[in-house]
Amino acid sequence: MSNSSLPALPAADRPDVAAALRDALLGASFTADGLLDLLGAPAYAALARSETVPALRATRGDTPLELLVRLFLLQQPVPYARVAGVLPVDLCLETGWLTAAGDEVAAAVDVRPYGGTDGEDWFVVSDLGCSVGGAGGVARRDEGVVLGVGGASTTLSGITVRTPVGSALDLGTGSGIQALHAAQHATRVTATDINPRALHVTALTFALSGAPAPALFEGSLFEPVPEGETYDLIVSNPPFVISPGARLTYRDGGMGGDDLCRTLVQQAGERLNRGGFAQFLANWQHVEGEEWQDRLRSWVPRGCDAWIVQRDVQDVTQYAELWLRDAGDHRDDTAAYQERYDAWLDEFEARKVRGVGFGWITLHRTDAAEPSVTVEEWPHSVEQPLGEAVRTHFERVDWLRDNDDAALLEGHFRLTAEVVQEQVGLPGAEDPEHVVLRQHRGMRRATQVDTVGAGFAGVCDGSLSAGRILDAIAQLTGDDPVTLRDRTPAQIRLLVEQGFLDPS
Repeated sequence: MSNSSLPALPAADRPDVAAALRDALLGASFTADGLLDLLGAPAYAALARSETVPALRATRGDTPLELLVRLFLLQQPVPYARVAGVLPVDLCLETGWLTAAGDEVAAAVDVRPYGGTDGEDWFVVSDLGCSVGGAGGVARRDEGVVLGVGGASTTLSGITVRTPVGSALDLGTGSGIQALHAAQHATRVTATDINPRALHVTALTFALSGAPAPALFEGSLFEPVPEGETYDLIVSNPPFVISPGARLTYRDGGMGGDDLCRTLVQQAGERLNRGGFAQFLANWQHVEGEEWQDRLRSWVPRGCDAWIVQRDVQDVTQYAELWLRDAGDHRDDTAAYQERYDAWLDEFEARKVRGVGFGWITLHRTDAAEPSVTVEEWPHSVEQPLGEAVRTHFERVDWLRDNDDAALLEGHFRLTAEVVQEQVGLPGAEDPEHVVLRQHRGMRRATQVDTVGAGFAGVCDGSLSAGRILDAIAQLTGDDPVTLRDRTPAQIRLLVEQGFLDPS
């Protein structure tokens, strides 16, 4: 791979310059909060849509923050004399953070303020025009271009389990944002990428964010990782796009169909420590004559529980158009665009692909004799961050696996926070037609229950066993208590599995 058409990156071996630049940025309130205060919510939101006019209008003054926004976020040249009092300009020019043009200076890279999970002020580095919220979105189509923080990367960081761990691995690190998050709760962080430019950018992101540098290795998937090395957490926002060929390193995996995602998932099991998590974003094919759920179940490695959530599915034409536009091919001449579009459809037709799914895959290494594999479709809104919801999902899976119905009836349960009951029926009817429990946090699920299930959930505060609650319900309803004890555990298991009830 050649990056010869891309501009030179700042030096990664000058931590003193990165520290001085960081201090200057913080001193001018060039932070996520500072940007919101300066630009206002509409202009700030417009940046995320790659619309820069509102931000340009909001930064027409000469305050230090306005100069930095124009320089690093909007990629506008600014007069040397004006910015010299804000940044260590000569050091930045010497080490490649800035370039000079006459009496003006310009940024050599995108620098985007990013608020960490616990309020840290971080800075994510990417190629010019490729930081989401920067000037014009992804403005380059060079093979080795390095992107900043986008919707996919924030989704992955939000669903990642954040318990303290000894070791974490970020595969395909890109600009380094997943590794930066992991560094806050992992003693040792390793990051890999097939693109050497991405590893350089990750080093810059860490240096500018004031974080200890991770171990960096160049290569594809698990190949560059030291042999026998295992981890407590593995995360990856891989180049998951299913495309003909591999034009863009940041998105195209270079393997046929969804083989890259399948290989990544299948190989992760042997690299996980017991109790560890591996979490990925992925695309998968919907193939004629095959259930997509069965396809994904076949990916799960031995010794791992899995929770796979399909968030979206597109037909092949929608999918091809999405990624052709991502590469800016729609701006080429019509004939070239149609030729590329045709190549995508040829590829899908040859593989009998009718659609492409997108979602999350989480593995939990348990070495259980009977692993749990949940594959579901959930296109509805959720509440991020979901890392804690992911962790407790697998806790509940472990509990249900270890407790038969007799143990379940002896167990104590609590209704989880912010669950409400909804009753649906005709006005004036004595009894509702449906009773629905609805979550207002986490996955925001809704599930229909009968009157016994609703009554059971309503009194679960951890004080009484499930069996005693059912006996009390039987007395109120006139049901046979033995029959109620026999038929209700399945409903209780479902409420536990979906997160409406927690074992106490």
